[in-house]
Amino acid sequence: MRPDLEIIADWVPPGSRVLDLACGEGELLSHLEASKQVRGYGLEIDPDKITACIARGVDVLEQDLDDGLQNFPDASYDLVIMTQALQVLRRQDLALDEMLRVAREAIVTFPNFAHWRNRLPLMLQGRMPVSKTLPYQWYDTPNIHLITFKDFEALCAKKGIKILDRAVGDFAYKGHLTARLWPNLFGEVAIYKISR
Repeated sequence: MRPDLEIIADWVPPGSRVLDLACGEGELLSHLEASKQVRGYGLEIDPDKITACIARGVDVLEQDLDDGLQNFPDASYDLVIMTQALQVLRRQDLALDEMLRVAREAIVTFPNFAHWRNRLPLMLQGRMPVSKTLPYQWYDTPNIHLITFKDFEALCAKKGIKILDRAVGDFAYKGHLTARLWPNLFGEVAIYKISR
């Protein structure tokens, strides 16, 4: 399992009701159902990934997250998870509102555009960065709103969202001293657990 999913799995209480947004092939939900008796659904837009979820036995719905979560009632889940998808949404602020309407807590992960490896090509070459966390050219990237940790935390403060926990590390989600001291400069990716 991917390192970020292992960290997230540690943060999920046993027996929780979980909604996994942009769930991919259902790896996380499948693991949580087997190891923590979690009950949940995944939402995914890619037909091939939906097929993979079904093959794993994961309950999945085809849904575009940019359309919101109106088909889910308030407080219908304990936890909403979104891994590596926040940056591809049109309105991240509204997505966070919807996540915290549907559940008491949410976990989100995203790449940090302010990491030094992203800043350097922009500063020295005047070109958009390409890195492990942002592996696309500017013209073919699915990432339409690039985020920094400071930007995300400022949005949370503005919306009255509490940050319950945060893990910052390199692309493999391994923490290191510089990422702890200067997360916005040396952290490549982060996992945030949030609530109202």
